[in-house]
Amino acid sequence: MRNIVYYVAMSLDGYISGVNDDISQFNTKGNGVTQYLKDLNDYDTVIMGRKTYEFGYKYGLKPGQKAYPHMKHVIFSDTLTFENTIEGIEISKSDLNKIKQLKEESGTDIYLCGGGTFAEWLLENQLIDQIKIKLNPFITGEGVRLFGHSKKRVSLELLRSKKYEHGLQIMTYDIRY
Repeated sequence: MRNIVYYVAMSLDGYISGVNDDISQFNTKGNGVTQYLKDLNDYDTVIMGRKTYEFGYKYGLKPGQKAYPHMKHVIFSDTLTFENTIEGIEISKSDLNKIKQLKEESGTDIYLCGGGTFAEWLLENQLIDQIKIKLNPFITGEGVRLFGHSKKRVSLELLRSKKYEHGLQIMTYDIRY
C-alpha cells in the first residue's frame, strides 16, 4: 500500500502561508529548496484540493495544466471544472473511497501538495501516513494553518531531520494514529 506524504513548507508557528496566501517569507533558494525539488522526483502521483491547485495560477499555471509534469494529478473538488485538460489530470469529488483507492494502486508514495483544509480532512480520516516539514525560521502570526482547524491529536515519530542554509530544516515524521 502506498503512503500519503504531506510534504509542505511551514513557519515556526504552524502556518503554510500567511494572510491572503502570502508565501513571501518562505525560503525559495538554497540547498534545502534544491533538496525539496529533488525529492519531488520520487513521487508519481500528487493529490491536492481546488484552492491549492488554483494557487498555482498566481505563478503561471494555466487551468487544466499539470503543476508537476511527471506526476499524475488528482484534484479533489466538488466545483472545479476545466474547458481543456491535459492527460494525467483527474478531478474527483471529495470522496474518501477515492483516496483509499489511490493508496491501493501500484506506484510510489503519494505527494500531498498543501492545503490546510484538504490536509485537515485527510488527517481527521487518518489517511496521512507521513509528514515532511520544510521548517522555515520565521513567525507569521496568522494565515493558513498546517491542518486547518483540526483538533485531532496524533503522535509523531521523527525519522530524520536535516539542517540547511538560511535556517531551513527538513524533518520527516511517521504519523501514529
